[in-house]
Amino acid sequence: MGRYLTEPFDRSDRYATERYQGAAGRNWWRCDPSLRLLMRRHLGDGYAWAEPHLDRLGALTGGLIADCAEQTDANPPRLEKYDKWGRDISEVVMPPSFHTARQALMADNFTSPAFAEQARAHGANPAALGAAWTYLLDQADIGMGCALGTGGDMVVSLAERYAPDDVKERVREIFANGDYSGEAAQMFTERTGGSDLAALEAWAVPDGDSWLLTGFKWFASNANGSAFVVLARHEDSVAPFLVLWERRDGSRNGVRIRRLKDKLGTRSVASAEVEFADAEAFLLAGPGSGSGLGTMMKLTNSSRLGVAMMGLGVARRALVESLCYARAREAFGRPLADQPLMRRKLAELIVEVEAVQALVFDGHLGPRLRLAPALVKLRAARLGVTAASDAVEVHGGNGYIEQWPVARLLRDAQVNPIWEGGDNILCLDVRRAMVKENAHEPFLERLAAAVDLAPSGDWSLVRGRVDDLRKAITAWTSLDPAVAEARLYPLAQFMADVYAAALLVEQAGWEERAGHGSRKALVARLYADAHLADHGPLRGLDRPAEDLDHFDDLVRGALSL
Repeated sequence: MGRYLTEPFDRSDRYATERYQGAAGRNWWRCDPSLRLLMRRHLGDGYAWAEPHLDRLGALTGGLIADCAEQTDANPPRLEKYDKWGRDISEVVMPPSFHTARQALMADNFTSPAFAEQARAHGANPAALGAAWTYLLDQADIGMGCALGTGGDMVVSLAERYAPDDVKERVREIFANGDYSGEAAQMFTERTGGSDLAALEAWAVPDGDSWLLTGFKWFASNANGSAFVVLARHEDSVAPFLVLWERRDGSRNGVRIRRLKDKLGTRSVASAEVEFADAEAFLLAGPGSGSGLGTMMKLTNSSRLGVAMMGLGVARRALVESLCYARAREAFGRPLADQPLMRRKLAELIVEVEAVQALVFDGHLGPRLRLAPALVKLRAARLGVTAASDAVEVHGGNGYIEQWPVARLLRDAQVNPIWEGGDNILCLDVRRAMVKENAHEPFLERLAAAVDLAPSGDWSLVRGRVDDLRKAITAWTSLDPAVAEARLYPLAQFMADVYAAALLVEQAGWEERAGHGSRKALVARLYADAHLADHGPLRGLDRPAEDLDHFDDLVRGALSL
């Protein structure tokens, strides 16, 4: 029994609240057949070695990390602005639950160099294991995912390329536990907004082989980190600079935190307003490299895939919470999960989550496509919001209460469409990639190759839509520039629809050939029917209800309890 006083009205089975276990407390590796299938595909012979590690991680994220996330959300970071003498120390004080979670994750860090070396020695792809690590973490707390993974790859990569030797060594020491260690922060956004880089006002002036940087950043996530990438003007250009908390001589650098942001969600990552006053900085761009923004934007695309994984993590958690609640909650004499309208909602959520899962993991592990990060983030970030909203609705009034987990999911999810560029910025990047780099050609080739690996059956709908997408892109190029920009959003959505469908078909083909069944083919058919088919004037009301007919198959492949 639970730790509560039993009242007379609690004596009915309807009030046996022990039945209402959600995602927390479960092993998220064991209860996720779709992740296990992905890892079998991407790890190959290394799967047997990796499986115990993934099992341990599933217990950690579904247990301690999920519990710490709730505690940190209720007890967020605070700023210790001054010491007892009134001197500015700008110290971000993280709650004990944050340190507990971070310590546990760093002790089991799949993204660390040491773990990657072990994985390679046993024939397992470190990138696949790193993707699984972030996927499971993001189901517990995307704020912690941001705190650990904000720009570490950017700091390390640019510092190795451009920083003085002694600074490189300091950066190596800071990131000894890998890029995902919580030591980095990106500081781009100013009060006038974050997208128009030409409007930046922070500036840097030369000072020997370093620079002195002055300015004010309006929204800096992970302000308790140790190494910052800061965008600032120098001469006639804008470039990234490295700023550390301490100067080369060991003294405190000119970095002040004005205040922490009181945010809607993601409270486990400390976001702040940060001021630089003649801070020692190092230019992360070399002679002949232009402003350095080109290199930085490539790394930003990697960050977009990280945000897409956060959207997927929220969506997966929302799906699990919804399935668990719908199975336990009874109405009109039977569980919600047996009601046709609820089965429709849950079936659609399963299909949408697995489609985005295919997109995100292909973005991380598949061919490096210039268009992928923008398209994948566009779809995944938005699904996180809608899936969390659906989970609140499934829970009814309970979902709107902060003691239940789905309210936090919805608050957290809303940041993902903003981080690393909103929908409009992503669409403009799609245009830039197509117009300047002809990036749609390798993208279309990837889609065609994926459909060529289809399982048995008729997949002409998906194959035909790949051809239609090529025609749509050609037609778009002939539009008036203003109209073409306005049409970018529906074009990007069309691209994401076909991309996801093609990847699901490819997964289904692998599943069939590997002897793991044909469930992915069902998911692919349902997704293609929902996103690519012409349902005619009756809106598909006269079509077979395949989602309801195969509901149990969909659920068994989505959640193992």
